[in-house]
Amino acid sequence: MAAILTVSELTRSVKNLLEAEFPFVWVRGQVTNLARPASGHVYFTLTDGDAALNVVWFKSAQESVRAVPVGGERINPLTGEVEESSGESAMRASGLEDGLDVLCAGRLNVYEPRGQYQMIAELVQDQGVGDLHLQFEALKRKLAAKGYFDEERKMELPRNPARVAVITSPRGAAIRDFLRIAETRGTGSEIRIYPSLVQGDLAPEQIAAALDAAGDDDWAEVAVLIRGGGSLEDLWAFNTEAVADAIFRARIPVLCGVGHEPDVSIADFVADRRAATPSHAAQELWPRRETLAQGVDVLDMRLGRAYAALLRGKRAEFASLRKALVWLSPQRRVERLEERYSSLLGRLGGAGWSHFFSSASRAAVWTGRLQRAFGPESVAGREIELENLSRRLMRAAHDHVEAKTRVLELTGASLTGLDPEKPLERGYSLVRVERTSGFLRSPDQVLPGDRLDIRVRDGRVAAVVADDNSETDR
Repeated sequence: MAAILTVSELTRSVKNLLEAEFPFVWVRGQVTNLARPASGHVYFTLTDGDAALNVVWFKSAQESVRAVPVGGERINPLTGEVEESSGESAMRASGLEDGLDVLCAGRLNVYEPRGQYQMIAELVQDQGVGDLHLQFEALKRKLAAKGYFDEERKMELPRNPARVAVITSPRGAAIRDFLRIAETRGTGSEIRIYPSLVQGDLAPEQIAAALDAAGDDDWAEVAVLIRGGGSLEDLWAFNTEAVADAIFRARIPVLCGVGHEPDVSIADFVADRRAATPSHAAQELWPRRETLAQGVDVLDMRLGRAYAALLRGKRAEFASLRKALVWLSPQRRVERLEERYSSLLGRLGGAGWSHFFSSASRAAVWTGRLQRAFGPESVAGREIELENLSRRLMRAAHDHVEAKTRVLELTGASLTGLDPEKPLERGYSLVRVERTSGFLRSPDQVLPGDRLDIRVRDGRVAAVVADDNSETDR
Protein backbone atom coordinates (compact mmCIF):
# COMPACT_ATOMS: atom_id res chain seq x y z
CA MET A 1 0.00 0.00 0.00
CA ALA A 2 1.37 3.40 -1.02
CA ALA A 3 2.16 5.85 1.72
CA ILE A 4 -0.16 8.80 2.14
CA LEU A 5 1.75 12.09 2.14
CA THR A 6 0.68 15.49 3.29
CA VAL A 7 0.91 18.40 0.88
CA SER A 8 3.91 19.75 2.75
CA GLU A 9 5.68 16.39 2.64
CA LEU A 10 5.09 15.97 -1.08
CA THR A 11 6.16 19.50 -1.84
CA ARG A 12 9.30 19.09 0.25
CA SER A 13 10.17 15.88 -1.57
CA VAL A 14 9.74 17.53 -4.95
CA LYS A 15 11.83 20.45 -3.73
CA ASN A 16 14.70 18.20 -2.63
CA LEU A 17 14.57 16.19 -5.85
CA LEU A 18 14.44 19.25 -8.09
CA GLU A 19 17.17 21.18 -6.32
CA ALA A 20 19.41 18.07 -6.29
CA GLU A 21 18.83 17.43 -9.98
CA PHE A 22 19.37 21.08 -11.06
CA PRO A 23 21.87 22.67 -8.61
CA PHE A 24 22.93 25.24 -11.26
CA VAL A 25 21.48 25.91 -14.68
CA TRP A 26 21.66 28.41 -17.56
CA VAL A 27 18.28 29.38 -19.04
CA ARG A 28 17.57 31.68 -21.95
CA GLY A 29 14.22 33.41 -22.52
CA GLN A 30 12.30 36.63 -22.81
CA VAL A 31 11.45 38.82 -19.80
CA THR A 32 7.76 39.44 -19.07
CA ASN A 33 5.70 40.52 -16.05
CA LEU A 34 8.67 42.42 -14.58
CA ALA A 35 8.11 43.72 -11.03
CA ARG A 36 10.37 45.76 -8.73
CA PRO A 37 8.94 46.03 -5.19
CA ALA A 38 10.39 48.35 -2.57
CA SER A 39 12.53 45.54 -1.13
CA GLY A 40 14.90 45.83 -4.09
CA HIS A 41 14.35 42.23 -5.26
CA VAL A 42 13.35 41.72 -8.90
CA TYR A 43 10.61 39.33 -10.00
CA PHE A 44 9.90 38.40 -13.61
CA THR A 45 8.80 35.58 -15.87
CA LEU A 46 11.18 33.98 -18.35
CA THR A 47 9.42 32.61 -21.43
CA ASP A 48 10.26 31.18 -24.86
CA GLY A 49 6.75 31.32 -26.28
CA ASP A 50 5.78 27.76 -25.30
CA ALA A 51 6.54 27.70 -21.57
CA ALA A 52 7.14 30.12 -18.72
CA LEU A 53 9.44 30.09 -15.69
CA ASN A 54 9.16 32.40 -12.67
CA VAL A 55 12.49 34.01 -11.73
CA VAL A 56 13.57 35.75 -8.52
CA TRP A 57 16.68 37.96 -8.57
CA PHE A 58 17.44 38.90 -4.99
CA LYS A 59 19.03 42.22 -4.15
CA SER A 60 22.12 40.58 -2.62
CA ALA A 61 22.80 38.68 -5.87
CA GLN A 62 22.41 41.87 -7.87
CA GLU A 63 25.09 43.61 -5.80
CA SER A 64 27.62 40.74 -5.53
CA VAL A 65 27.60 39.48 -9.11
CA ARG A 66 29.59 41.93 -11.20
CA ALA A 67 32.14 41.43 -13.95
CA VAL A 68 35.37 42.55 -12.26
CA PRO A 69 38.18 44.02 -14.48
CA VAL A 70 41.50 42.14 -14.10
CA GLY A 71 44.45 43.40 -16.14
CA GLY A 72 42.32 44.68 -19.02
CA GLU A 73 40.18 41.48 -19.08
CA ARG A 74 36.84 40.77 -17.44
CA ILE A 75 36.56 37.76 -15.16
CA ASN A 76 33.06 36.48 -14.42
CA PRO A 77 33.14 35.74 -10.65
CA LEU A 78 30.30 33.24 -11.00
CA THR A 79 31.86 31.05 -13.71
CA GLY A 80 35.52 32.10 -13.57
CA GLU A 81 35.54 32.53 -17.34
CA VAL A 82 37.43 35.30 -19.10
CA GLU A 83 35.05 37.60 -21.02
CA GLU A 84 36.05 39.85 -23.89
CA SER A 85 35.46 43.52 -23.22
CA SER A 86 33.16 43.68 -26.22
CA GLY A 87 31.26 40.50 -25.33
CA GLU A 88 28.18 39.93 -23.22
CA SER A 89 28.48 40.76 -19.55
CA ALA A 90 26.32 40.74 -16.45
CA MET A 91 23.68 43.47 -16.52
CA ARG A 92 22.28 45.66 -13.77
CA ALA A 93 18.72 45.24 -12.53
CA SER A 94 17.95 48.82 -13.61
CA GLY A 95 18.49 47.82 -17.23
CA LEU A 96 16.06 44.91 -17.10
CA GLU A 97 12.73 45.48 -18.86
CA ASP A 98 9.86 43.58 -20.41
CA GLY A 99 10.61 42.18 -23.83
CA LEU A 100 14.36 41.70 -23.31
CA ASP A 101 15.87 38.36 -24.33
CA VAL A 102 18.21 37.44 -21.45
CA LEU A 103 20.44 34.59 -20.27
CA CYS A 104 19.98 33.68 -16.59
CA ALA A 105 22.28 31.59 -14.44
CA GLY A 106 21.12 30.22 -11.11
CA ARG A 107 19.46 27.39 -9.29
CA LEU A 108 15.97 25.95 -9.26
CA ASN A 109 13.89 26.23 -6.13
CA VAL A 110 10.41 25.22 -5.00
CA TYR A 111 8.37 27.88 -3.20
CA GLU A 112 6.61 25.63 -0.69
CA PRO A 113 3.69 27.93 0.36
CA ARG A 114 2.40 27.84 -3.22
CA GLY A 115 3.90 24.59 -4.43
CA GLN A 116 5.48 26.40 -7.40
CA TYR A 117 8.97 25.97 -8.72
CA GLN A 118 11.06 28.98 -9.63
CA MET A 119 14.56 29.99 -10.51
CA ILE A 120 16.81 31.88 -8.10
CA ALA A 121 18.96 33.97 -10.46
CA GLU A 122 22.59 34.63 -9.63
CA LEU A 123 23.50 36.25 -12.93
CA VAL A 124 21.46 37.89 -15.71
CA GLN A 125 22.97 38.72 -19.10
CA ASP A 126 21.35 40.82 -21.84
CA GLN A 127 20.69 38.84 -25.02
CA GLY A 128 18.85 41.61 -26.91
CA VAL A 129 15.22 42.58 -27.34
CA GLY A 130 12.88 39.63 -27.88
CA ASP A 131 10.88 38.96 -31.02
CA LEU A 132 7.51 39.50 -29.34
CA HIS A 133 8.56 42.86 -28.00
CA LEU A 134 9.81 43.89 -31.44
CA GLN A 135 6.54 42.79 -33.01
CA PHE A 136 4.62 44.71 -30.36
CA GLU A 137 6.54 47.94 -30.97
CA ALA A 138 6.37 47.58 -34.77
CA LEU A 139 2.58 47.09 -34.74
CA LYS A 140 2.18 49.92 -32.24
CA ARG A 141 4.04 52.34 -34.55
CA LYS A 142 2.08 51.14 -37.59
CA LEU A 143 -1.33 51.59 -35.97
CA ALA A 144 -0.36 54.94 -34.45
CA ALA A 145 0.56 56.20 -37.92
CA LYS A 146 -2.86 55.06 -39.19
CA GLY A 147 -4.63 57.05 -36.47
CA TYR A 148 -5.91 54.06 -34.47
CA PHE A 149 -4.87 55.68 -31.17
CA ASP A 150 -6.20 59.20 -31.83
CA GLU A 151 -8.34 60.52 -29.00
CA GLU A 152 -10.58 62.43 -31.42
CA ARG A 153 -12.04 59.21 -32.86
CA LYS A 154 -12.80 57.61 -29.50
CA MET A 155 -16.37 57.47 -28.22
CA GLU A 156 -17.66 58.20 -24.73
CA LEU A 157 -18.83 55.25 -22.65
CA PRO A 158 -22.52 55.30 -21.69
CA ARG A 159 -23.24 55.96 -18.05
CA ASN A 160 -24.91 53.04 -16.28
CA PRO A 161 -25.67 51.13 -19.53
CA ALA A 162 -28.71 48.85 -19.67
CA ARG A 163 -27.38 46.50 -22.41
CA VAL A 164 -23.77 45.29 -22.43
CA ALA A 165 -22.02 42.89 -24.82
CA VAL A 166 -19.09 40.99 -23.27
CA ILE A 167 -16.49 39.33 -25.50
CA THR A 168 -14.54 36.74 -23.52
CA SER A 169 -14.21 33.07 -22.69
CA PRO A 170 -17.44 31.96 -20.95
CA ARG A 171 -15.50 29.57 -18.66
CA GLY A 172 -12.73 31.94 -17.58
CA ALA A 173 -12.25 33.60 -14.23
CA ALA A 174 -12.49 37.02 -15.91
CA ILE A 175 -16.20 36.68 -16.71
CA ARG A 176 -16.93 35.47 -13.17
CA ASP A 177 -15.18 38.50 -11.67
CA PHE A 178 -16.94 40.78 -14.12
CA LEU A 179 -20.41 39.38 -13.36
CA ARG A 180 -19.74 39.37 -9.61
CA ILE A 181 -18.93 43.09 -9.66
CA ALA A 182 -21.77 43.88 -12.09
CA GLU A 183 -24.28 42.21 -9.75
CA THR A 184 -23.50 44.68 -6.98
CA ARG A 185 -23.44 47.87 -9.06
CA GLY A 186 -25.73 49.97 -11.22
CA THR A 187 -29.49 49.79 -11.44
CA GLY A 188 -29.69 46.50 -13.30
CA SER A 189 -28.76 45.68 -16.88
CA GLU A 190 -28.79 42.92 -19.46
CA ILE A 191 -25.44 41.28 -20.23
CA ARG A 192 -25.02 39.24 -23.39
CA ILE A 193 -21.86 37.10 -23.65
CA TYR A 194 -20.25 36.63 -27.06
CA PRO A 195 -18.00 33.60 -26.47
CA SER A 196 -14.50 33.59 -27.89
CA LEU A 197 -11.10 32.12 -27.27
CA VAL A 198 -8.82 34.63 -25.54
CA GLN A 199 -5.52 32.77 -25.98
CA GLY A 200 -3.89 30.86 -28.78
CA ASP A 201 -3.60 31.09 -32.54
CA LEU A 202 -7.38 31.01 -33.15
CA ALA A 203 -8.15 33.67 -30.55
CA PRO A 204 -7.59 36.84 -32.69
CA GLU A 205 -10.05 35.79 -35.40
CA GLN A 206 -12.69 34.75 -32.86
CA ILE A 207 -12.32 37.94 -30.87
CA ALA A 208 -12.66 40.06 -34.03
CA ALA A 209 -15.70 38.05 -35.17
CA ALA A 210 -17.37 38.43 -31.78
CA LEU A 211 -16.81 42.20 -31.81
CA ASP A 212 -18.29 42.44 -35.30
CA ALA A 213 -21.29 40.34 -34.24
CA ALA A 214 -21.93 42.58 -31.24
CA GLY A 215 -22.00 45.61 -33.54
CA ASP A 216 -24.13 43.93 -36.21
CA ASP A 217 -26.76 42.89 -33.65
CA ASP A 218 -27.34 46.59 -32.90
CA TRP A 219 -28.44 45.68 -29.40
CA ALA A 220 -25.70 46.61 -26.96
CA GLU A 221 -24.83 50.13 -25.83
CA VAL A 222 -21.20 49.17 -25.20
CA ALA A 223 -18.88 46.22 -25.92
CA VAL A 224 -16.50 44.94 -23.22
CA LEU A 225 -13.38 42.92 -24.02
CA ILE A 226 -12.04 41.13 -20.92
CA ARG A 227 -9.43 38.52 -20.01
CA GLY A 228 -7.50 37.65 -16.88
CA GLY A 229 -3.82 38.29 -16.37
CA GLY A 230 -0.96 36.29 -17.85
CA SER A 231 2.37 36.46 -19.55
CA LEU A 232 3.04 38.39 -22.72
CA GLU A 233 2.51 35.19 -24.68
CA ASP A 234 -0.80 34.52 -22.93
CA LEU A 235 -2.08 37.99 -23.82
CA TRP A 236 -0.63 38.03 -27.35
CA ALA A 237 -4.03 37.65 -29.02
CA PHE A 238 -4.79 41.22 -27.92
CA ASN A 239 -1.59 42.48 -29.57
CA THR A 240 -2.66 41.44 -33.07
CA GLU A 241 -3.72 43.61 -35.97
CA ALA A 242 -6.93 41.61 -36.48
CA VAL A 243 -8.24 42.53 -33.02
CA ALA A 244 -7.07 46.15 -33.42
CA ASP A 245 -8.95 46.45 -36.73
CA ALA A 246 -12.12 45.02 -35.17
CA ILE A 247 -12.00 47.52 -32.30
CA PHE A 248 -11.27 50.39 -34.69
CA ARG A 249 -14.28 49.64 -36.92
CA ALA A 250 -16.67 48.99 -34.02
CA ARG A 251 -19.82 51.13 -34.20
CA ILE A 252 -20.33 51.12 -30.41
CA PRO A 253 -17.87 52.12 -27.67
CA VAL A 254 -15.36 49.42 -26.70
CA LEU A 255 -14.05 49.01 -23.15
CA CYS A 256 -10.90 46.86 -22.84
CA GLY A 257 -10.16 45.17 -19.51
CA VAL A 258 -7.39 42.71 -20.33
CA GLY A 259 -4.80 41.40 -17.87
CA HIS A 260 -3.70 43.16 -14.72
CA GLU A 261 -2.61 46.73 -13.97
CA PRO A 262 0.93 46.49 -15.47
CA ASP A 263 -0.29 44.68 -18.60
CA VAL A 264 -0.74 47.00 -21.59
CA SER A 265 -1.82 45.66 -24.96
CA ILE A 266 -2.45 47.06 -28.43
CA ALA A 267 -6.16 46.57 -27.76
CA ASP A 268 -5.86 48.97 -24.79
CA PHE A 269 -4.50 51.70 -27.06
CA VAL A 270 -7.20 51.28 -29.72
CA ALA A 271 -10.17 50.85 -27.36
CA ASP A 272 -12.30 53.84 -26.38
CA ARG A 273 -11.46 53.22 -22.69
CA ARG A 274 -8.93 51.01 -20.90
CA ALA A 275 -9.63 49.23 -17.62
CA ALA A 276 -6.85 47.76 -15.49
CA THR A 277 -8.64 44.44 -14.89
CA PRO A 278 -11.95 42.74 -15.75
CA SER A 279 -13.29 43.79 -12.35
CA HIS A 280 -12.21 47.36 -13.01
CA ALA A 281 -14.07 47.21 -16.34
CA ALA A 282 -17.31 46.49 -14.48
CA GLN A 283 -16.55 49.37 -12.13
CA GLU A 284 -16.03 51.68 -15.12
CA LEU A 285 -19.46 50.80 -16.52
CA TRP A 286 -21.69 50.90 -13.46
CA PRO A 287 -21.51 53.15 -10.40
CA ARG A 288 -21.77 51.67 -6.92
CA ARG A 289 -25.29 51.26 -5.69
CA GLU A 290 -24.34 52.98 -2.45
CA THR A 291 -23.27 55.96 -4.57
CA LEU A 292 -26.54 55.83 -6.49
CA ALA A 293 -28.49 55.58 -3.23
CA GLN A 294 -26.56 58.52 -1.84
CA GLY A 295 -27.27 60.43 -5.03
CA VAL A 296 -30.96 59.61 -4.68
CA ASP A 297 -30.85 60.86 -1.08
CA VAL A 298 -29.15 64.07 -2.21
CA LEU A 299 -31.73 64.56 -4.95
CA ASP A 300 -34.53 63.79 -2.49
CA MET A 301 -33.24 66.41 -0.08
CA ARG A 302 -32.82 68.91 -2.90
CA LEU A 303 -36.35 68.12 -4.08
CA GLY A 304 -37.68 68.62 -0.54
CA ARG A 305 -35.91 71.96 -0.22
CA ALA A 306 -37.10 73.02 -3.66
CA TYR A 307 -40.68 72.00 -2.81
CA ALA A 308 -40.54 73.91 0.48
CA ALA A 309 -39.17 76.99 -1.30
CA LEU A 310 -41.85 76.68 -3.99
CA LEU A 311 -44.55 76.34 -1.32
CA ARG A 312 -43.29 79.44 0.51
CA GLY A 313 -43.24 81.37 -2.74
CA LYS A 314 -46.78 80.28 -3.64
CA ARG A 315 -48.04 81.21 -0.16
CA ALA A 316 -46.48 84.65 -0.44
CA GLU A 317 -47.94 85.03 -3.92
CA PHE A 318 -51.36 83.94 -2.63
CA ALA A 319 -51.22 86.46 0.21
CA SER A 320 -50.23 89.20 -2.25
CA LEU A 321 -53.04 88.27 -4.65
CA ARG A 322 -55.51 88.14 -1.78
CA LYS A 323 -54.51 91.60 -0.64
CA ALA A 324 -54.73 92.84 -4.23
CA LEU A 325 -58.17 91.25 -4.60
CA VAL A 326 -59.41 92.99 -1.45
CA TRP A 327 -57.97 96.27 -2.71
CA LEU A 328 -59.62 95.85 -6.13
CA SER A 329 -63.04 94.68 -4.88
CA PRO A 330 -66.08 96.85 -6.01
CA GLN A 331 -67.04 97.79 -2.44
CA ARG A 332 -63.48 98.86 -1.64
CA ARG A 333 -63.35 100.80 -4.92
CA VAL A 334 -66.58 102.68 -4.06
CA GLU A 335 -65.21 103.50 -0.60
CA ARG A 336 -61.98 104.82 -2.13
CA LEU A 337 -63.97 106.91 -4.61
CA GLU A 338 -66.11 108.39 -1.81
CA GLU A 339 -62.99 109.19 0.19
CA ARG A 340 -61.43 110.83 -2.83
CA TYR A 341 -64.67 112.77 -3.57
CA SER A 342 -64.76 114.14 -0.02
CA SER A 343 -61.09 115.07 -0.22
CA LEU A 344 -61.45 116.79 -3.60
CA LEU A 345 -64.62 118.59 -2.45
CA GLY A 346 -62.78 119.96 0.57
CA ARG A 347 -59.82 120.99 -1.57
CA LEU A 348 -62.16 122.66 -4.08
CA GLY A 349 -63.91 124.68 -1.38
CA GLY A 350 -60.63 125.80 0.11
CA ALA A 351 -59.27 126.68 -3.31
CA GLY A 352 -62.41 128.71 -4.12
CA TRP A 353 -62.20 130.80 -0.97
CA SER A 354 -58.47 131.24 -1.40
CA HIS A 355 -58.97 132.38 -4.99
CA PHE A 356 -61.75 134.79 -3.92
CA PHE A 357 -59.67 136.44 -1.23
CA SER A 358 -56.61 136.57 -3.46
CA SER A 359 -58.61 138.15 -6.31
CA ALA A 360 -60.20 140.67 -3.96
CA SER A 361 -56.79 141.65 -2.62
CA ARG A 362 -55.36 142.06 -6.14
CA ALA A 363 -58.46 144.14 -7.17
CA ALA A 364 -57.96 146.49 -4.24
CA VAL A 365 -54.29 146.95 -5.11
CA TRP A 366 -55.03 147.68 -8.78
CA THR A 367 -57.88 150.05 -7.83
CA GLY A 368 -55.51 152.09 -5.68
CA ARG A 369 -52.91 152.16 -8.42
CA LEU A 370 -55.53 153.22 -11.02
CA GLN A 371 -56.80 155.99 -8.78
CA ARG A 372 -53.26 157.27 -8.27
CA ALA A 373 -52.52 157.01 -11.99
CA PHE A 374 -55.77 158.45 -13.40
CA GLY A 375 -57.17 160.71 -10.65
CA PRO A 376 -57.89 164.51 -11.12
CA GLU A 377 -54.49 165.55 -9.86
CA SER A 378 -52.74 163.09 -12.13
CA VAL A 379 -54.78 164.24 -15.15
CA ALA A 380 -54.04 167.96 -14.50
CA GLY A 381 -50.31 167.25 -14.22
CA ARG A 382 -50.39 165.22 -17.41
CA GLU A 383 -52.17 168.10 -19.30
CA ILE A 384 -49.48 170.59 -18.26
CA GLU A 385 -46.76 168.15 -19.26
CA LEU A 386 -48.53 167.57 -22.60
CA GLU A 387 -48.69 171.33 -23.37
CA ASN A 388 -45.00 171.73 -22.61
CA LEU A 389 -44.10 168.79 -24.83
CA SER A 390 -46.33 170.16 -27.65
CA ARG A 391 -44.58 173.53 -27.57
CA ARG A 392 -41.17 171.88 -27.58
CA LEU A 393 -42.22 169.68 -30.48
CA MET A 394 -43.42 172.71 -32.56
CA ARG A 395 -40.15 174.55 -31.98
CA ALA A 396 -38.10 171.49 -32.82
CA ALA A 397 -40.11 170.91 -36.03
CA HIS A 398 -39.71 174.59 -37.14
CA ASP A 399 -35.98 174.51 -36.47
CA HIS A 400 -35.60 171.21 -38.29
CA VAL A 401 -37.48 172.51 -41.40
CA GLU A 402 -35.39 175.68 -41.52
CA ALA A 403 -32.14 173.69 -41.23
CA LYS A 404 -33.17 171.28 -43.98
CA THR A 405 -34.23 174.24 -46.20
CA ARG A 406 -30.78 175.81 -45.90
CA VAL A 407 -29.11 172.48 -46.67
CA LEU A 408 -31.35 172.09 -49.71
CA GLU A 409 -30.48 175.55 -51.02
CA LEU A 410 -26.75 174.88 -50.62
CA THR A 411 -27.07 171.50 -52.30
CA GLY A 412 -29.02 173.08 -55.24
CA ALA A 413 -26.35 175.72 -55.72
CA SER A 414 -23.66 173.03 -55.68
CA LEU A 415 -25.52 170.96 -58.23
CA THR A 416 -26.06 174.00 -60.46
CA GLY A 417 -22.35 174.77 -60.42
CA LEU A 418 -21.56 171.15 -61.31
CA ASP A 419 -24.01 171.01 -64.28
CA PRO A 420 -21.82 170.32 -67.37
CA GLU A 421 -24.20 172.20 -69.65
CA LYS A 422 -24.03 175.51 -67.75
CA PRO A 423 -20.70 176.52 -69.41
CA LEU A 424 -22.39 175.99 -72.84
CA GLU A 425 -24.69 178.94 -72.06
CA ARG A 426 -21.57 181.07 -71.66
CA GLY A 427 -20.18 180.12 -75.10
CA TYR A 428 -18.17 177.04 -74.28
CA SER A 429 -18.49 173.73 -76.11
CA LEU A 430 -17.94 170.02 -75.40
CA VAL A 431 -15.83 168.15 -77.98
CA ARG A 432 -16.04 164.28 -78.11
CA VAL A 433 -13.67 162.13 -80.19
CA GLU A 434 -15.69 159.45 -81.95
CA ARG A 435 -12.72 157.12 -82.20
CA THR A 436 -12.17 156.99 -78.42
CA SER A 437 -15.69 158.11 -77.32
CA GLY A 438 -14.01 160.42 -74.82
CA PHE A 439 -14.02 164.19 -74.35
CA LEU A 440 -11.16 166.16 -75.95
CA ARG A 441 -8.88 167.73 -73.38
CA SER A 442 -5.53 167.91 -75.28
CA PRO A 443 -4.42 168.07 -78.94
CA ASP A 444 -2.41 164.93 -78.34
CA GLN A 445 -5.64 162.96 -78.03
CA VAL A 446 -6.52 163.30 -81.77
CA LEU A 447 -5.01 162.22 -85.03
CA PRO A 448 -5.50 163.66 -88.52
CA GLY A 449 -8.75 162.36 -89.88
CA ASP A 450 -10.44 161.78 -86.49
CA ARG A 451 -14.10 162.74 -86.49
CA LEU A 452 -15.21 165.10 -83.77
CA ASP A 453 -18.65 165.71 -82.22
CA ILE A 454 -18.84 169.31 -81.00
CA ARG A 455 -21.77 170.11 -78.67
CA VAL A 456 -22.81 173.78 -78.23
CA ARG A 457 -25.76 175.37 -76.39
CA ASP A 458 -28.19 175.10 -79.30
CA GLY A 459 -27.04 171.82 -80.90
CA ARG A 460 -24.18 169.76 -82.31
CA VAL A 461 -21.48 170.34 -84.96
CA ALA A 462 -19.53 167.56 -86.76
CA ALA A 463 -15.89 168.19 -87.66
CA VAL A 464 -12.78 166.33 -88.92
CA VAL A 465 -9.24 166.90 -87.72
CA ALA A 466 -7.19 168.27 -90.67
CA ASP A 467 -3.56 167.52 -91.52
CA ASP A 468 -1.14 170.36 -90.66
CA ASN A 469 0.15 170.42 -94.29
CA SER A 470 -3.28 170.61 -95.88
CA GLU A 471 -5.25 173.76 -96.55
CA THR A 472 -7.39 174.94 -93.67
CA ASP A 473 -11.13 174.56 -94.19
CA ARG A 474 -13.05 177.87 -94.29
